[in-house]
Amino acid sequence: MLQSLIYRAIAVTYIAFIFLTSIIFFLAALMIFLVTAPFDRRLTALHQFTCFWATLYIWVMPPWSVSIEGKENIDANETYVIVSNHQSLVDILVAFTLFTHFKWVSKAELFSLPFIGWNMSLNRYIRLRRGNPSSIKQMYASCEKHLNQGSSVYLFPEGTRSESGHMRPFKEGAFVLAKRLDRPILPIVINGSMTAVPKGSFNFHGKTHVRVSILPAIPAETFKEEEARVLADRVHGIIEDRVVIEPESN
Repeated sequence: MLQSLIYRAIAVTYIAFIFLTSIIFFLAALMIFLVTAPFDRRLTALHQFTCFWATLYIWVMPPWSVSIEGKENIDANETYVIVSNHQSLVDILVAFTLFTHFKWVSKAELFSLPFIGWNMSLNRYIRLRRGNPSSIKQMYASCEKHLNQGSSVYLFPEGTRSESGHMRPFKEGAFVLAKRLDRPILPIVINGSMTAVPKGSFNFHGKTHVRVSILPAIPAETFKEEEARVLADRVHGIIEDRVVIEPESN
């Protein structure tokens, strides 16, 4: 019981810290946007600041740690369709620790969050209302625009977080994009994040080490003749083979 109360207190304190610091960081992000947007078409400076902002929330939690392997598989001069498994809200923070340039594809509701959501709008991340045909069409158009401008796009093809750690089937959207625009696919595996913040919980769950594996990119020329559904299933298998299912921390 005492441990449960301590964990709840840590969670409440952490959420309060995020909210209060987000006010300051959003004001800084707004200044960066106003200064750099006229000549930084892809908003790379603002995205790098956002990477720092998100990574800070990993750094300030000593029980959380992140290790990354395979960073040599990211070519800074290449534009990717980035896909990964999705176990936890922490995955979003973890992805920013890569400090590589991309535009998120994220559910539209998050853009309404004070400060953090407003920063997502400043960054011109991509909104998606699941199940809304017009939103899906707009998502494709926005992804194509950013990819053509040289910004990678990052998607969770499962569509939502896994409750068990076992991967859900991949939706085809990311792979349709990769095929349509002849862009390589960059698979990323995230392990361990589910024990930090499982789906349906905002409580602290103890010590967590998140392991990120950046796998070799899949060149566009290797899947030109492959159907999007077949490609989605193939990449799903590549990632799933590296996913480790771990018990939730108490």
